[in-house]
Amino acid sequence: MAESPPRESTEKSPVGGPVWVGWREGTLTRAKELESLCDWVCENNPQAGCQAVSEAVRRHIEAARQAAEAAELRPRKWFRNGPRLERAMSNLDAAEAQILNLAAPEYVFGQMPSLLRHVQCHLIPTDPRRQTFERIAKDLGVQDLEHADTSVDVPLEKKLAIVDEERGKIATAVRGASSAALREQLRLRSFRNVVALTTALMALLAIGIALTGFFHPTWIPLCFKPEAGAQATVVCPIEQSTPFPISQEGTNAPIDIDEVVKQTTTPYDLMVVELVGLTAAAVAAAAAIRRLRGSSERYSLPAALAALKLPTGAITAFLGLLLMRGQFVPGLSALDTSAQILAWALVFGYAQQLFTRLVDQQGQTVLDNVRGANKPPPSSTPP
Repeated sequence: MAESPPRESTEKSPVGGPVWVGWREGTLTRAKELESLCDWVCENNPQAGCQAVSEAVRRHIEAARQAAEAAELRPRKWFRNGPRLERAMSNLDAAEAQILNLAAPEYVFGQMPSLLRHVQCHLIPTDPRRQTFERIAKDLGVQDLEHADTSVDVPLEKKLAIVDEERGKIATAVRGASSAALREQLRLRSFRNVVALTTALMALLAIGIALTGFFHPTWIPLCFKPEAGAQATVVCPIEQSTPFPISQEGTNAPIDIDEVVKQTTTPYDLMVVELVGLTAAAVAAAAAIRRLRGSSERYSLPAALAALKLPTGAITAFLGLLLMRGQFVPGLSALDTSAQILAWALVFGYAQQLFTRLVDQQGQTVLDNVRGANKPPPSSTPP
């Protein structure tokens, strides 16, 4: 019997690409892999309904290819790329589940260790689908990727019969694990977007503070007035005044300190303070990298977490000195030199690590969930 045109045309299709984003390349590669696997399964296990199931698999694969090969998005639509990724991944997962429903028992049995690992990584231990799958794997003598339960001495024919009988439950558990893995990826993307948006807002805030200091230097002057006897000095981040008497000569009227501050402050004071804070934050980010494990995920969350530290350091340097100028910290209300002001800006800029460390921990938790950190410890059953 001649093959239907859709199958013949699909067999001759190339992998596709190259395309401009990494996940699209991975989608095209996996689509071709599943397509070839579907062809092999149908050729080696012809059965009733094979044509219908293989046609459904091809439709899922074609939908994934359409999402991967879609025209490049315009810049204003870059953040709308998520639905296409979800379309590609969900259709590929559906195709894989359909192949499990179609494949011969020998193939499914051979895939059980890796399927067990997949289910254990992405389904919680109390999930009924995972518990059912683990019970089936135990009946087949499969514990994990490296260990087999040799105490379960079951003939191969019976194992294949178990696989054939429990095929629907196996495919359901694998499909559920794939859906859970996709949701983890979406949560990771959502968290990355929140971090990126927060970084952008913090950067805009830091730029706004710097511009305010440039155009209106006297609005938020980070200047101090150390006193020595009957004289005082106005010290700003860049300049400092000459010593002047605390009161006007021959009277008890105080000197107009605001006028001295106006003459001493410069438009670049806040810029310099924020630059020093940003530099300290960059050092903190470099030090934090050694504690962050690398990620193969497409969302580059560690880079986004490191970028968040930079504007945060600039702002904490400004706010810390502002608190000191307001005498919020007893004993540190009057810095003596410009160098001391910049040194404290360095300290406050590095201190942003106290705030961003919590974000780093949450980011690492999200990454661990995507990597399958809920994998149970290896089986204690001897090989």
